[in-house]
Amino acid sequence: MIQKIRIADLPEFDMASQLKSEEDIAAYVTMVIEDGDASELAHALGVAAKARGMSEIAQATGITREALYKALKPNAKPRFDTINRVCAALGVRLVAQPVRSH
Repeated sequence: MIQKIRIADLPEFDMASQLKSEEDIAAYVTMVIEDGDASELAHALGVAAKARGMSEIAQATGITREALYKALKPNAKPRFDTINRVCAALGVRLVAQPVRSH
């Protein structure tokens, strides 16, 4: 007999635990940017900041932890300056690339 597993019994997935290097963070943020959802970008940067340590990112950006949590929560609309400072603190940068025609 096959034992059924309930979804509620599965462990919760934590993306932050998967982001172990700048390369991991860059790949994750790039994937989110490609989806084109600005609010999801703020959330993804929050996940990456959590992976690195929110206190460390706050210190490196000069933004308080509380302000970072607020700016990087789902559906937030942080200023570009905030996004840029967080990216720099994470060791990644946003890059524009030409869109290839199909």
